[in-house]
Amino acid sequence: MLQTPSGGTGHGTAAADSGLMSIGTVLNALRDEFPEVTISKIRFLESEGLVEPRRTPSGYRKFTADDVERLARVLRMQRDHYLPLKVIREYLDAVERGEAVQLPVLGRQRDGEGLPVPVEAPTAARIGRAELLAAAGIDEADLREWESYGLVTPLEDGAYDAEAVTVASLVRELGRFGIEPRHLRVMKAAADREAGLVDQVVAPLRRHRNPQTRVHAQARTKELAALTVKLHAALVQTALGVRLP
Repeated sequence: MLQTPSGGTGHGTAAADSGLMSIGTVLNALRDEFPEVTISKIRFLESEGLVEPRRTPSGYRKFTADDVERLARVLRMQRDHYLPLKVIREYLDAVERGEAVQLPVLGRQRDGEGLPVPVEAPTAARIGRAELLAAAGIDEADLREWESYGLVTPLEDGAYDAEAVTVASLVRELGRFGIEPRHLRVMKAAADREAGLVDQVVAPLRRHRNPQTRVHAQARTKELAALTVKLHAALVQTALGVRLP
């Protein structure tokens, strides 16, 4: 059981007397078992709906012992079972509703030594060139031009991943406003730099000798990518002085 600080008696703030903890106290409580956890990680888990701390009138987060235990369960399921946050959230919510649910399993969970067995990354959805043209509603000339600017890139075998449809559709929609593919090179360059930053952070995990750590790198990449996308969107909105729905 995770050890958490208890509230004070006699003197102290109302938050302390009621057993509520600041995010810094929660961090210290978790770090014995999860040395890599950070305040940013806790905030990210909150943003993904994994925990809902109370807020003081001034906006400070205050966590209960149950919140800390829930965070620990989330971190264990990420570390030991490599489950996506969406799956973890749905599982914990079902448990709290009193439903009899089993923890989802991704591949084989344990080997003979009790260590998690690395799960091979699932093969991404792939589509052919003709399928991409049809799905995005574009013609061959459009696709060739976008490929020349690096906006859409085929895989080694000439196929495309499913995300290429999203990219192509967005490029097409921007074109309706007079934004040409050559104008989008700055966006592609920014995306490449952001991806490079994520790779730089995750690279040590991918090169680690421990297979468990290498598998954990995939989950860390997804988390960092999500944070990067959110930050990019917020910065664009701030620069334009608008707020998207």
